[in-house]
Amino acid sequence: MGAPEPPPPVRMELVPIGVARTEAGSVPRHWSASQVRGRLLIDPEHAAGLRDIRPGERIVVLFWFDRSPAFTPAHLVQRTPRAGAEKGVFSTCSPVRPNPVGMSVLRVLGVSGTAIDVEGMDMLDGTPLLDIKPHHEEA
Repeated sequence: MGAPEPPPPVRMELVPIGVARTEAGSVPRHWSASQVRGRLLIDPEHAAGLRDIRPGERIVVLFWFDRSPAFTPAHLVQRTPRAGAEKGVFSTCSPVRPNPVGMSVLRVLGVSGTAIDVEGMDMLDGTPLLDIKPHHEEA
């Protein structure tokens, strides 16, 4: 008796809900080390979804690492710049991932129309946005 057959791969289609904008020439590798300000421009058809987002709150932003190199098995273990040691990709913040999805927790500075002004950006200008969720410190 062998191992069960793995399920067939699931195909997904992700459609961006908007784009990140920042004038910063470079951004930190992680939102927790960032004071970079920017703007999340949300597509007009999703405008109603911004209701109840308020200045001072934190939001979780999921985005696509659209400029990362293609992932290969060689990227499963990477030398991290911060630790200077080899680590498995799933224990790093590397943008080179099997599915290049990024996540940031940003502070909302303001909301105007379909734009959210934020602080803590670790996304490059033009990065596609996938989703926004509320951030709750306590469960």
